[in-house]
Amino acid sequence: MPSTAFADGPGGGSEGNVEQSGDRKDEEIESVVRFDLSRNGSGPSSGPMAVKSSDWTPPPCWYEPKYTPEQLKADHLKTKNLPHASGLGEAVAAFEKHYVEGHPYKNYNMAKKGKGMFWDRAALPYEEGGDIFACKKPPFWVDNGETPEVENAVTPEILAELAYAKIKIPGTKVTLAPENVTKVNLHTWAWLDKAKFKPVSVTASLNASGENIEATTTAEPQSLKIEPGTKDAQSHPASGECAISKDGSIGAPYVRGNADKIPPCGVTYLRSSGDGTYALKATVTWKVTWEGTGVPGGNLPAGTFGTTQNITVEEIQSINR
Repeated sequence: MPSTAFADGPGGGSEGNVEQSGDRKDEEIESVVRFDLSRNGSGPSSGPMAVKSSDWTPPPCWYEPKYTPEQLKADHLKTKNLPHASGLGEAVAAFEKHYVEGHPYKNYNMAKKGKGMFWDRAALPYEEGGDIFACKKPPFWVDNGETPEVENAVTPEILAELAYAKIKIPGTKVTLAPENVTKVNLHTWAWLDKAKFKPVSVTASLNASGENIEATTTAEPQSLKIEPGTKDAQSHPASGECAISKDGSIGAPYVRGNADKIPPCGVTYLRSSGDGTYALKATVTWKVTWEGTGVPGGNLPAGTFGTTQNITVEEIQSINR
């Protein structure tokens, strides 16, 4: 019966933005939720955050204004006239009982034409956590300006959670000194410059059937965790968690003459990597907040995004005279 379109993923609109339209396209209705990605992370090494909370994920699907009575009727008649419609007999009969014969809607609810819309399910792409089958309710009528009391019916908070799933974190390479080759027992300094380390955000909006709402979800860097890639190392600080400074940077750049000082953020390797390398992993934790139309907004679960750098650790060669 009337099909549900999936919201487009990144790359489906103009550069820097992805928009979903409520207009008909190829005889199918697209999602009316639009995503502004112009302030999102970009680049080949960017990627989605991993949610730190184990008991929260963005909604796999949602309900939104989708069909006018005329559109619902047109889709129904198109389905009935398909060559394989004979195999949909029970489904067609159930649909007609529900939306044509008056149980509970008569003649596609034409009597209320212009006063509302049928709401239906929509979902993000599967790779972004979407699951259309998690929403099982068939299309239902909602008067203009009303918000249905249905789980995952679109609201500013739902939009904020959908925007969360769209956020991409730019790949952030931690600056190291020494950079790629260090020595056993030599302190390796690590830092992230504030100029290259900025918040990212996505705005989700909906304007249909009397609903004109939006929400912006913003991720801001909070801390950096250094994992040396071997147990034969000491992290600085010992927890490996480097907090963000007041100026927005993390750690401190190495200054000539500080080789013997313990860095505020870094690692000291205690054993050579031999013929190989250690995979130093730098994971940034991002604080996530949102604000929306007519509501104060608040916090969403923090997310993480990590990158790996190969580090060669050499023995210090001494010469006996």
